[in-house]
Amino acid sequence: MDVVEQIEAQIEKLDAKTFDELRDWFIDHMHDRWDQQIEADSAAGKLDFLVEEASEAERRGATRPL
Repeated sequence: MDVVEQIEAQIEKLDAKTFDELRDWFIDHMHDRWDQQIEADSAAGKLDFLVEEASEAERRGATRPL
């Protein structure tokens, strides 16, 4: 049995309250990792094209106020 299967087996044994706590932790953790990845990509310049696209759209008048 690999690690993921072991974790799955343990999760199956959780009561509803503990499962809900784990679910909430996992969702928060997933969001934190996503935020870290976006920050790293931004710092590395991988998202610069999005800024350029938005700036170009604004110059063309293809945007609207929020």
